[in-house]
Amino acid sequence: MVALFAVAALAGALDAIAGGGGLVTLPALLLAGLSPVQALGTSKLQSTFGSLSATAAFARRGMIDWKTAWPVALGAGIAGLCGALCASLLSPELLRAIVPVMLITIALYFGFSRALKSEDVAPRLALIPFACFVAPLVGFYDGIFGPGAGAFYMVAIVTLLGYGVLKATAHTKLANAASNLGSLALFILKGVVVWPIGLTMAVGAFLGAQIGSRLAVRFGPKLIRPLLVTISCAMAIKLLADPTNPIRQAIGF
Repeated sequence: MVALFAVAALAGALDAIAGGGGLVTLPALLLAGLSPVQALGTSKLQSTFGSLSATAAFARRGMIDWKTAWPVALGAGIAGLCGALCASLLSPELLRAIVPVMLITIALYFGFSRALKSEDVAPRLALIPFACFVAPLVGFYDGIFGPGAGAFYMVAIVTLLGYGVLKATAHTKLANAASNLGSLALFILKGVVVWPIGLTMAVGAFLGAQIGSRLAVRFGPKLIRPLLVTISCAMAIKLLADPTNPIRQAIGF
């Protein structure tokens, strides 16, 4: 339990800055002896607390524009629940093939694009279409599969709403918290959350997110950009390392 607390604290800090905490928590929960579905449900519980903690930390610093943030969060939350409900309808093999390519594309975008700036720029898409279509699309993905959802929120908010990197990070945490809550609700109803472990890790994630959000505020794009690139690549490698990944099977590797 002490080790899982420490793992969740590290994951919470990573999530608050750039996402990808599931890279740490899911393997740890599986090593602790939980079944895959228990690991997913329990990880979702702790990540929800972490994203809520990061959201609160950014909000205290006035970095969340609630007039624009709440429609995005609402769309993401409802879609996250719908995604979890529809998880059995979409082939996981298809997602395992597509998502690594998308993550590598995002890593290249954040690594080389000049669009990732500290200041806001003119939006390319109005708020209502974004909240009704783009945020629910990522939220649905978060509920149905999950890896990389934070990176997908981030690239959408930066490119379409024109937010600066730190403001985009703050709004990403809120959207991520909303879709996490939506999918967590289904895991709770299914009874797959291991509560003693989940709540212990939730405390760790909450504290880690406070540290991560402070680091993000202090160092800004100098920290957020390289972590986004690194974590996106790490998630892609992790998915491609699975022997059942369709891409590996297609190339015979």
